[in-house]
Amino acid sequence: METTPYEMLGGETGVRRLAEAFYDAMVELPEAADLRALHNEDLSGIKRKLFEYLSGWLGGPMIYFEKYGGVCIRSVHARFPIGAAERDQWLLCMREAMRRVNAPPQVAALLDLPFARMAEAMRNRA
Repeated sequence: METTPYEMLGGETGVRRLAEAFYDAMVELPEAADLRALHNEDLSGIKRKLFEYLSGWLGGPMIYFEKYGGVCIRSVHARFPIGAAERDQWLLCMREAMRRVNAPPQVAALLDLPFARMAEAMRNRA
């Protein structure tokens, strides 16, 4: 049986920690100020949704999809002006989150390109 990134990150607890660490990095890193400005003051709901999304995306329970159906993530983000700066800030925060949760190096390497592709797919301006 093949081990999924979800399992390699520690299952539900590990993926929840990753979502928390992502938003903690976004708040704490001055380089992510533009990305932070796109979010509400209260991040609790979006932290939960990121966890739910990543759970299924990483090979675990499909929580997000069971709750919201086959929602196109790009269309959910369409109302936000996302350019190269915001894409790069998102990726910076995700890489920092992976570091903060002590993701195994092979998992970080495995996910870096898919995370970069995901971030690029959200772009809707130059």
